[in-house]
Amino acid sequence: MTDETHLDRAHAAMEAGGEAERLRYYQTLAAAELFLLLEAEAEDDDVVPQAFEVEGQTFVLAFDTEERLAAFAGAKAHYVALSGRAVADMLAEADLGLGLNLESGPQAALLPNAAMVWLVETLAEGPEEVEAQPASFHPPRGLPETLVAAIDARLAAMGGLAELAYLVGVTYDNDTRGHLLGVVDAVPGAEPAIARAVSEVLALSGLEAGLLDVGFFRGTDAAAARMALVGLRFDLPKAEETQRAAPGTDPDEPPKLR
Repeated sequence: MTDETHLDRAHAAMEAGGEAERLRYYQTLAAAELFLLLEAEAEDDDVVPQAFEVEGQTFVLAFDTEERLAAFAGAKAHYVALSGRAVADMLAEADLGLGLNLESGPQAALLPNAAMVWLVETLAEGPEEVEAQPASFHPPRGLPETLVAAIDARLAAMGGLAELAYLVGVTYDNDTRGHLLGVVDAVPGAEPAIARAVSEVLALSGLEAGLLDVGFFRGTDAAAARMALVGLRFDLPKAEETQRAAPGTDPDEPPKLR
């Protein structure tokens, strides 16, 4: 038995809580790395997941750690590692449900296809670009602690995509005010993924999408120094030296089911 995971804790909180805890569970699921059990080794971008039927609904099997997958299926089992969001995209389209951590964790779950469709639809509206420029920054005020914690957790799962980020209050050059997550020294090309991740956090927090903007800055920008004086800082983990090569690691291009 592996240690309790973030997904275990989110599931337990959902069962004991209400709507906020349910949204937080799906937020954790979308951001999690899942290991999808396959019938055979993946070929190019085609995968054949192991499936089973319960009361007329077909489910595929996934686990949130490699140890749990091995405990269920054996060390030589074939699998592919995907984000929860990518898994939901695949299953929603294929009319499949998700069997998560069955017989291998304290919080096993059967999520029907309707749950996958809901998750995909909830995350479908991505971030929008705005033209206004920050004129001044001030300390963030009035944001729910649950949102700040969710942002912290999501950034922690995006190691190597940026150096750090500041959460600040902002006044724009058109005199509108709001909050901004200023991401510093993002890896070139990573900006859309980071913006989308923050947008997903908002979508699954039950909050207005316009509550928080995302901006990208270089560490040498004067704005970065100004944000450092008043903002809440998040340091992103460094990139892992070794990365798993697997088809479908991009949530926008999940592998194809066969």
